[in-house]
Amino acid sequence: MFKSLFGKSQSTATPDFSFLGADMHSHLLPGLDDGLQTMDQTMYFMGRLEKMGYRKFICTPHILSDMHPNTPDTILPKLDEVREALAERGSNLQVEAAAEYMIDLEFEKLIDSGAKLLTFGDKNYILIEMSYVAPSPNFEKIIFNLQMKDIKPVFAHPERYSYFHSQFDKYERLIELGCLLQVNILSLSGFYGKEVKKAGELLFKKNMVSFLGTDMHHDRHLALLTDMAGKRDFLNTVSSAELLNKTLL
Repeated sequence: MFKSLFGKSQSTATPDFSFLGADMHSHLLPGLDDGLQTMDQTMYFMGRLEKMGYRKFICTPHILSDMHPNTPDTILPKLDEVREALAERGSNLQVEAAAEYMIDLEFEKLIDSGAKLLTFGDKNYILIEMSYVAPSPNFEKIIFNLQMKDIKPVFAHPERYSYFHSQFDKYERLIELGCLLQVNILSLSGFYGKEVKKAGELLFKKNMVSFLGTDMHHDRHLALLTDMAGKRDFLNTVSSAELLNKTLL
């Protein structure tokens, strides 16, 4: 399948992510966080990504209490607006919404309170992240508490946490705790730096990656993703992984 998509050249004429089909990490809902800000941007980005082979978007706005204090009450109405805008354009794209939850004390309180959490997929996945500065001291407790509620945690872009780069056993610990790992496509391009790329490639080499996500925020991400789609080294990195993106369709 991958050879037919990418051929023998370094890149293809037409970017093609149809082998993924679904993107489960993006900031495409407008005006909610540091991602896209207008509906026109959202329609443009979704149209471009559809041409690359994506058929479904699970949008994941940040939920970060002191910066992006989103809730289902802010996210789900925006999802409805995007669906209406797509319908007006005659688009058949599937769009759903979850969230990217920061592992902090507020998230722990949210879990303990029994509040509605925005999950995705029939396996009840939830996307979680930590600060790039230091690991959250309560991350093991939160992972345990989520699983006690039959929610499956998916760790966003673990390759970007530099404090794990010299302690690879930390990644193994995440999986031991029951987490799935999601790597950013652009990490494999070197966009976030050489060490991040190296960590992402090693996670793939050790068959530890379950999802690939765009983590789409802005124009530069879109341009680089377009360039990445047909790169032979990208294909070589991801081709052996048992990715779960298509199970979300």
